[in-house]
Amino acid sequence: MRVAAFIVASVIAAQPLDLRSSVTTWVDAHQKPVLQELLQLLAIPNVAADRPNIRRNAEKLQQMLAARGFKAELLETDGNPLVYGDLNVPGASRTLLLYCHYDGQPVQPTAWKQPSPFTPVLRRGRLADHADFVDPASVDRVQPDWRIYARSASDDKAPIVAILAAIDALKSAGHAPTSNVRIVLDGEEEASSPSLPSAIQRYRDKFRADLMVIFDGPEHSSGRPTIAFGARGMVTADLTVFGPMSGVHSGNYGNWIPNPAQRLATLLASMKDENGHVLVAGFYDGIAPFTDDEKAMLDAVPDDNDRMLQAFGVAAPEQAFPRLQYALQFPTLNVRGLVSAYVGDGARTIIPDRATAALDLRLVKETPPEDVLRKLRDHIEKQGFHLVDGEPDAATRAKYSRIASLVPNGLSFRAFRTPASDPQAHALVAAVTAVYGAPPVQLRTLGGTVPIDPFIDALGFPAVLVPIVNFDNNQHDENENLRLGTFFDGIVTVAAILRM
Repeated sequence: MRVAAFIVASVIAAQPLDLRSSVTTWVDAHQKPVLQELLQLLAIPNVAADRPNIRRNAEKLQQMLAARGFKAELLETDGNPLVYGDLNVPGASRTLLLYCHYDGQPVQPTAWKQPSPFTPVLRRGRLADHADFVDPASVDRVQPDWRIYARSASDDKAPIVAILAAIDALKSAGHAPTSNVRIVLDGEEEASSPSLPSAIQRYRDKFRADLMVIFDGPEHSSGRPTIAFGARGMVTADLTVFGPMSGVHSGNYGNWIPNPAQRLATLLASMKDENGHVLVAGFYDGIAPFTDDEKAMLDAVPDDNDRMLQAFGVAAPEQAFPRLQYALQFPTLNVRGLVSAYVGDGARTIIPDRATAALDLRLVKETPPEDVLRKLRDHIEKQGFHLVDGEPDAATRAKYSRIASLVPNGLSFRAFRTPASDPQAHALVAAVTAVYGAPPVQLRTLGGTVPIDPFIDALGFPAVLVPIVNFDNNQHDENENLRLGTFFDGIVTVAAILRM
C-alpha cells in the first residue's frame, strides 16, 4: 500500500516538472516569434502623457489578448484606457486577476547609447561590458546573457509578453489554465495611475478575483524565481526654500542675502543622520519588532551584498540598514532631484531666488502617506521655517526670514502586505516550488511601489507580486534592459501560476 502511494505521489510530483520541460521546450523552439512580438511592442512609444501613442499601445495589446482567446476590450477612464482581457476556463474554481502596466517612464533620448529608447536594440551582453550589437533579424536563437535595450523592456512590457507566451506554450502542450484568468493592463502606472481609483469603482465587477498577481519589479539578484507578499507605498512632494524675489549678484550681496540653496542643503541634512537613519520625529512609529517567523523569512533571502554593490558601483550600503531585506521593511526619505538656478555652461554668479528638492517617500503598511507628510511638515517648521502653500507674498517675506513650501505633486499610495499564510498565496508558492523543484525566494515586501491598494480596498482580495525580470535592468533610468535568459525563465514561472 505504501509503495502504491509512493508511486502515485511520484507521478503527481513529476507533472509540474514535466510542465517546466514542456514550456522550456516550446520557448526554445519559439524564441524568434516571441522576441519579435516583444520588439514590436517596445517600438511603440509609451510615455503616459503621449496620448496618441498610448492609444496605439492599448489597441495593439487588445489585439494580442484577443489572439489568445481572451475577451479583450479597452476600458475607458478619465485618462488613458485600461486594457482588459477575460479568459473563462470551464470547471475552474479560482479566478486570477493579473496586473501589468504598459506605460513607461519619460525618456531623455540623448542619454541612451542607441538611436532611440523606442528603437529596441539587441546586445550580446551588458552595455557596461561594452557588448556588441546583434541584428535580431539575423539570429534564430539567442543566448541567456544577451539583452534587449529599450524603454519598458523590463518595466513593464516584457511581463505582458511573457504571460501571452505562457498561454501559447500551455496550449501547444494541450493544457489550459486551471483558473479563470482576468488581466488588466494600466496605461498610467508610471504617472501614479490617477485614473485608476475611479476606474476600479466603475468596472469593479470585471476585476473580482480570488487572487491578484502583479508582474512588476525585479527578481532577486540570485536569479531564482521570486515572490513578494507586499510592496511599499509612496508619496512625492517638492520642498522649496525661498530666497530673494529674484536672483541677485553674488559679489555685491554675498554674505548678506541668505542663499536658499545653502539653506535647503542644511534643511535636508537635518532630516537624516550620517548613517542614513531618518531623524524626522515619529517617522518609524507603528512598526513593531519583527516576529520570529518574520525574521526567518527575511533571513532566508539569499542576498549577495557584495555582488549587488559591485553591480551598482557602490562601496558600502547605508549603515542604518546594512541588510537589504531589513531596509525594505522601513519607510524611506529620498531626494530624487535638486534644482537651483543654473549650472554648466549657463551658470551665473548669483544668489538664486529659490532652491527645490524633489522628494519621494516610500512607505510601509504601518506608515500612511498623510501621517508621514504631516510629520515632515512638523520637522520643517521645527527647523525654523514658515511653511506656505504657494508663492510667498510681500507681507510674508517681510515677516519671516526662513520661508519654505512642501507641495505634494502626485497621487499617494499606501503600502500593502499579504500574509504569507494566506491560502491563495500559499497555493501560488506551492505551484512555483513544484515546477522548479525548490522554493522560490520569498520577500515580505518589495521595495518598489505599485498602485494596488485601490484594488485591495475596493475588492478585498489578497495580492502578491511575481517579478520576472533581471535585477540590474536600469528601470526608470536610461538604457533600461532585459536579460533574455531571465525573461524566458519568467515564461515558465507564469505557466506554473496559470496551472496552480
